[in-house]
Order: sequence, then structure tokens, then C-alpha cells
Amino acid sequence: MAINWKTEWKPLLITIAVFLVFYYLPVGNIKFENAIIEALHLTRWYAQEHVLLCLIPAFFIAGGIAAFVNQNSVIKYLGAKTKKILAYSVASTSGTILAVCSCTVLPLFAGIYKMGAGLGPATAFLYSGPAINVLAIVLTARVLGIQLGIARAMGAVLFSIIIGLLMHIIFRKEETKNARMALSEQEVSRPLWKNAAYFAAMVAILVFANWSKPAEAVGLWQTIFTLKWIIVSVTSIILGIMLVRWFGIRWWKVFGVGVITVLLTLIFPHKPLIPFGAAVIGLSWFTSTNKGEAGEWFSQSWGFAKQILPLLLFGVLVAGLLLGRPGEEGLIPSSWISHSVGGNSLGANLFASVIGAFMYFATLTEIPIIQGLVGNGMGKGPALALLLAGPAISLPNMLVIRSVIGTKKTIVFVSLVIVMATITGMIYGTLFK
Repeated sequence: MAINWKTEWKPLLITIAVFLVFYYLPVGNIKFENAIIEALHLTRWYAQEHVLLCLIPAFFIAGGIAAFVNQNSVIKYLGAKTKKILAYSVASTSGTILAVCSCTVLPLFAGIYKMGAGLGPATAFLYSGPAINVLAIVLTARVLGIQLGIARAMGAVLFSIIIGLLMHIIFRKEETKNARMALSEQEVSRPLWKNAAYFAAMVAILVFANWSKPAEAVGLWQTIFTLKWIIVSVTSIILGIMLVRWFGIRWWKVFGVGVITVLLTLIFPHKPLIPFGAAVIGLSWFTSTNKGEAGEWFSQSWGFAKQILPLLLFGVLVAGLLLGRPGEEGLIPSSWISHSVGGNSLGANLFASVIGAFMYFATLTEIPIIQGLVGNGMGKGPALALLLAGPAISLPNMLVIRSVIGTKKTIVFVSLVIVMATITGMIYGTLFK
């Protein structure tokens, strides 16, 4: 039987490409091997610091949105036909209560988009979630100067609105079609205030479990950091009561998981990830074995985890290979980056925006990185461009966005962020030389 090359040419090219990659693999090259080590270090750090505390709570919140939130409620506030002032006000300010990075916001974005949120408000939320972090804004002003802190805050809010509106305009025909298809009737199983209390508890666990240690060990931020695990514990108890009374979970299951978590806390008082991990396993157990809406909650959460987590880990691995960890070096020399962001030229601002867009920044890590670059001659304009593009998107972030909204919309979204960050950086650098 003759081979049909019209269908087989793609597998052949892929095979040849893979062969050539391994044939010319620069094994033994110190720079290449160091980049691989950096990629593995970054991925391990991400797995240790972000998966359990950030992503898993975010998956459960996203699953809760899909399972418990009435679809028409999402459409009412964030739908394509919602009044723009309402939709974009909600979406653009949502990040003020979410101390999340560009990856942790993804399950939440996927959840509201799946439930019928318009593309414009959904992408406004996608940008604002990690960009408008109150703690990050305050720290930026304190470390990099009040002017840059204010510019970052104003730029992030305006960015989210403008990018959302442009996404809506560019894909208006598709938005109109989806808006017609999204309308449906759903039975409301509990009052709005109960769902609001549930989500408030879940968001509180996400925010306080990831509360970072402040630069100065005094003041309100330090007090919250000291008490964060107590706050998480109290909130978890309240959540457990809600699950029993409102969601049909057997009380003895919740109580048993609580006892195990308390015992592990006493045995490992300085390793909070152990009891936190046990609580997550317990929550997964008694929700996955429930045949009611709690089982649907776990099913939706697991669906987001399967879709998002592999892409994120692969993206972090590639980002580490190319750019290394903060303070370290990957395949791209850090000296190239330092030399390319000086002054306030179009090239410097564009380069800062592109590097920021593809590099992965954990929450608050962008500030010391930019502080070091500024010390090495980085211009004020490129600094702002990096602040506006960096924390909001990243290579891992792009891979997941593509799986949710498609390649075309992802390219447009990323391009808008880069272009607007570049223009804003140039304007700021010109005004504040």
C-alpha cells in the first residue's frame, strides 16, 4: 500500500525535527546544562510554593463558580450585553482582593468564562487579577518610588478596561453569537448570600495562606503575616460548617479531616504545608465521594486541574530554561536584558514589555528584580512597561489561555498587553525623565 504523503508529511516533519534537536543537543556545554538546572530549579520551586497553596484553592474556587453560581448571574454582571460601566467596573477592580500571580488567576478566569462571562470583561479580569494587587502596589511605591507606584496602579486599572473593550470590539460578532447561546434557566439551590459566604471563605483561604512576609517586620502587614495561619484555620472551620449545613457533606467526614489536620499541626508546628495538604486531601475525598452538588463541585475543580496544571508546569519549565530563576541565568544572558532596557527608546520599552510578558513572576518578585535592573541603568519607562506586562501574563499563562479561548484570541490579548505596556512606558519615561 502506497503512503499518502498528503497526510503523512506532518508526522515526518515532526519526526525529523525531534531527531535534529536530539542530534545537535549541546550536552556538555556548561551554559546549556546550567539552563536545564535552572529550569528544573524553577519548576521545583513553583511546585513547592504555588501548586498547593495557590493553584489548588484556585481550582476549588473555579469549580465552585462552575457548580454553584447561577449562569445568569454571571451573564448579568459580566456578560457581553451587560452595561459596560458595570461589567468593567467589576472586572477591573477584582484584583484588589486577590493576591495572585498570572498563573493562579487562570482557573478563576476559566471558571467565569465557561459560565458565560463576555470575552471583554473576562479578559479584563484576567489582566486585573494579578496586576492590581494592593500589596504589590504599596511595595512598588515604597521600593521603586511613589511616582512609579501610582503609575502602576493607574496603568493596571486602565489597561484592564481598555484591553477588555478592545477584545470585545475585535471579536464582537463572536461575542454576540455566544451571548445568544449562553442564556438559560437554572434553578437556584440556595440564597445568594450563602454562595457569597462560601466564596468569601475560599478566597480568604487563598489570600491569607499566600500572604508574603513584608520587607519590614512592623505594621499591619507583619501582623497579618504573623496571624495568617490562625486566620486560615478559623476560616477553614467556618467553611467546614458551611459544607455540612448547606452542601450536604456528612458531618463525621468533615470532623474526621479536621481532627487529622489539628493533630498534624501539633506534630509539625513549623511545617504548615503538611496539615494544609492533609486538609486538601480530605476536602477532595469527601467532595469526590458525594453524589450531590458537592460531587459536581469536585468534578468541575478536577476538570480545571487536568486542563491547566500540565500546561503551567511545562510553561514554567520552558521559562526557566530560557530566562532562569530571578537572580540566575538561563539560555538568554541576563547581560543582554540589562543592556537592552536602558534609556527610554521604543526598542527599550518594547524589549522590556516582551521580556516581561514571557518571563514568569511570582507575586511580588518583580519588584526586587526591577530594583536590580534600575540599579544597573534601566530607564523609568521600561521599568513601568515591565511592571505592567510582567506580573499580568507569562509563558505558562499564555499556554493555558490558549486552551480556554483559542490561539487567535490569545495572540491578540498578549499583543495588546505588549503594545500598551510599550506605549505607556514611553509616555511615562518622557514625562518623568
